[in-house]
Amino acid sequence: KILAEAAALKQLASDYMHPEVGVKTTDPTLFGRNYFNRYSAPETEEDEFADERAEILAEAVALKKSSVAYMHPEVGVCSEDATLFGRNYFERASAPDVESMEEAEEKAKILAEAAALKKSAAAYMHPEVGV
Repeated sequence: KILAEAAALKQLASDYMHPEVGVKTTDPTLFGRNYFNRYSAPETEEDEFADERAEILAEAVALKKSSVAYMHPEVGVCSEDATLFGRNYFERASAPDVESMEEAEEKAKILAEAAALKKSAAAYMHPEVGV
């Protein structure tokens, strides 16, 4: 047992000191090819990195588009989306304002206070008018 260990240590020391010799194997399972980690295999990346890369590229394209639009104002804006030509009848400038009940009550209260203040100011400015 001791001689076997000494021979194994001698083999390890010679392998360490002479890396140019190479490794010799006789096990037939060591000769199989790994089609996924070989050097000529196409590179693959994880889904997270692929999604992040796609997101970064989309942001770069959008940034390039906005910078070109900023640097060349003479080009103009072209829109081809059919929904851009529709009209919004509720939020357009000429649409009548719609108040909620709370706003209407608050508005009435403010107008009543303003009328009372006007009446009080008129009584103060004209003391000759009787009460």
